[in-house]
Amino acid sequence: MKKLSFFISTLFYCGYFPKAPGTIGSLVSLPIIFYINYNFGFTGLVITIIVSFIIAVFSVRKVLMYTSHDPSFVVIDEFIGQAVTFLLIADKLKLSKSIVPYIIGFVLFRLFDITKPFPVSYADKRIKNAFGVILDDIFAGFYATIILYFITHFFKGF
Repeated sequence: MKKLSFFISTLFYCGYFPKAPGTIGSLVSLPIIFYINYNFGFTGLVITIIVSFIIAVFSVRKVLMYTSHDPSFVVIDEFIGQAVTFLLIADKLKLSKSIVPYIIGFVLFRLFDITKPFPVSYADKRIKNAFGVILDDIFAGFYATIILYFITHFFKGF
């Protein structure tokens, strides 16, 4: 069970990338999120987030038994946060073949995940369990999805 938990928490070992594992985890997430959104839209994205969250809580909880809080190699939370980034424009993306919103969403999510505005910082610093590891990325994804929604709403070329 320990090996499986590390496998899942590191997003199939992507978290062991020597430089910027969170960025790599987010980048690896994009093709998966694109596929899910393109084929299943908003509903598929919501189901993916919920199922991933449940699986992540159990796997991260197990990993935290052997490590410090929020180790950098745990990147399943980046996958979830990156998926949240596209929630508000999921149906628009389903009809589009443009990758530009995915690139902008990636950058926005990373920006909020790295700078950690409130409540991202609160979840990161104050919630010292598997929920805290995951929630800060979900909050960063919420910031990113709101900004991405307005960008795609005002710039209709996406």
